[in-house]
Amino acid sequence: MDLLVQPLNRTIQVQPGANLLQALQQARVPMSYSCMAGRCGICRCRVTAGEVLEGTGEQRRPLDGADNSVLACQTTLTGPCTIEIPEPDEAVVHPARTIKATVVAIEHPTHDIQRLLLRPAKPIEFSPGQYVQLQFTPELARPYSMAGLCSDALLEFHVRRVPEGRVSGYIAQQLKPGDGVKLSGPLGSAYLRRKHEGPMLCVAGGTGLAPILSILRGAAAQHMPNPIRLYFGVRSPRDIYGLPWLQQLQREHPSLALHVVVGSGGDPATQRCGLVTDAIEHDLDSLQGWRVYLCGSPPMVEAATLLARRKGAAAEHIVADAFYAQGH
Repeated sequence: MDLLVQPLNRTIQVQPGANLLQALQQARVPMSYSCMAGRCGICRCRVTAGEVLEGTGEQRRPLDGADNSVLACQTTLTGPCTIEIPEPDEAVVHPARTIKATVVAIEHPTHDIQRLLLRPAKPIEFSPGQYVQLQFTPELARPYSMAGLCSDALLEFHVRRVPEGRVSGYIAQQLKPGDGVKLSGPLGSAYLRRKHEGPMLCVAGGTGLAPILSILRGAAAQHMPNPIRLYFGVRSPRDIYGLPWLQQLQREHPSLALHVVVGSGGDPATQRCGLVTDAIEHDLDSLQGWRVYLCGSPPMVEAATLLARRKGAAAEHIVADAFYAQGH
């Protein structure tokens, strides 16, 4: 039976009952994937005609007005259909794996943020902006984004101490240099699109700076000439961190404009005051043709997404990593 893959306008022959991701791989269709278990969301695509079975076994009728998104790794083909894959020129494939790492240092750049440096036993490939699952004990595991690049000798993570948080409390009180940690990944689809040649908007809230740092460092390492606007939002002046890293990136990437936005108590002479969305609303008339990267709390990500869409950014050009509370 026929499987039509858009926007490639390519038809491939598949057998009923075939797994969608495997069928695409066998036909050498460029498709991003990682965990193969339906967790990371990287292999998401849209079914625009025909019917498929999702991992739950629930029959989909993609023309019923719903979003029609499926995860290719969890989708079974049951008849001729048409799918739409995202940005075939930007497909990245870093198969998820589990490796061991050793704690090198735990630093404290602010009153409630911990900078965790790990040395992996083996190299791990990832795209700037992705994250891994860190397992500290059999019961304590959480997802955290890398702040650096896979070429770095050490992996860098930023962890905010959450009151009564099991994992962040363990890192603060018990974890020490020399301890072992397991890494599983990479995961996440909010990674740097290296082939984009237009301007970039990066919005980071709190420790959402970690994946944004990775994206900026990746852009600098690739010598991408794109103009970049970075809005870094924090609650108060004491929550600001990482300015030396950002200023170094400005020296490496002269087209990077940095805006630190403080929710309350900021100094108007050196900082923006209020919400990052208000600052963006004031500064930018149109985001048509821009790439938008959003990382931070779900309310900030949602508000920034709505703003970006209203200012003309295409939905497929907005990628986000919302940090949902998990008792960190």
